[in-house]
Amino acid sequence: MRELDGPTQGLKASVTKRLEATFRRRVKGDTLVTPELAKHLVDLSHEMNRQVGVLINRNGEVERVIVGEPSRLYLPDIGRHRAGAGRLRGLRLVRTELRPELGLGREDLADLTKLRLDGVVSVEIDPRGVPRHAHWAHLVPDAHKRTMSPVVETYPSVHALPEDAMARVREAEAELSRVFGGDAREVSRASAMLVGVWAAGKGARQRAEESMEELRQLARTAGVKVVDAVIQIRRELDPRTVVGKGKMEELALQALELGAEMLVFDRDLSPSSLRQITDMTELKVLDRTQLILDIFAQRATSKDGKLQVELAQLKYMLPRLADKSTALSRLTGGIGGVGPGETKLEIHRRRAIHPRRAQVRTDADSGRCASGRRL
Repeated sequence: MRELDGPTQGLKASVTKRLEATFRRRVKGDTLVTPELAKHLVDLSHEMNRQVGVLINRNGEVERVIVGEPSRLYLPDIGRHRAGAGRLRGLRLVRTELRPELGLGREDLADLTKLRLDGVVSVEIDPRGVPRHAHWAHLVPDAHKRTMSPVVETYPSVHALPEDAMARVREAEAELSRVFGGDAREVSRASAMLVGVWAAGKGARQRAEESMEELRQLARTAGVKVVDAVIQIRRELDPRTVVGKGKMEELALQALELGAEMLVFDRDLSPSSLRQITDMTELKVLDRTQLILDIFAQRATSKDGKLQVELAQLKYMLPRLADKSTALSRLTGGIGGVGPGETKLEIHRRRAIHPRRAQVRTDADSGRCASGRRL
């Protein structure tokens, strides 16, 4: 049986079994979701008092079942499958909403646009556990602006959702492919939002701006496109997320809306802070030292230099891998992933960390590279 996503601790065994049974359900034809599947999700959501969502592929199969919080649903890492410049993801999100007055929020539209989902459907639930309105958000290509714009449609119930919805999605993708091309290019280049957090004090703003300008130059050197830079002056730094929970949620949403792939902090993050931050966002999270090490990894040319940089990266990453969240699994290449990040972090923890550090020391001392050839 495939695993559920989200906070499932403390759920009743009977509820867990019903959630797992969701994987066996199918959606036929070009409908977005069947009334039966929607009612199944609504009943579970009402009983748990949490949002519940599913990711459905174009064959009508349920690929992921996600358990959320009462007011939020965090999507799991869905990789970059089909993420070409002229293609949609091939997955649609159907979720419940316990606050009927909200319908679809900014987070839904950010997920839709950033992840290029086929669509997002929200099914409202009234206090009695009865499904109400259904909201469908999908992307419409704009050939003149060469962009995709979200469109939201509201229906009185799930039964009223258009029967040809997925046919309309495929038509939109065909137009998207015509405008952007249907190759396998990634949707976006490496792009980042810079975040600077400083304790209040005399000259704090000026020091923050000077440091952020230096970080901006480092990002450019690393080949990162900076989409925005945010400076926060606090009376004291938050010990958990540095910027505070509310500000962190705001930054994560703002980054998604701007198309940023990562957050780069203008300070070194402790392992606990990194874990807290990555628990709150699906973006890649780097600190200043990781960015600098990435630049060294890009610039290293000699075999000895590459080994030394890799050793430095492993030393720095080891305590952070011990408490990693699932969001860190995005470090699989690209900025922040040059060097040891080119392999899955799960594999690192199991195979690479301690053996590789010992191997690097041995190879460096003996004058041999990892392949056994002389340096």
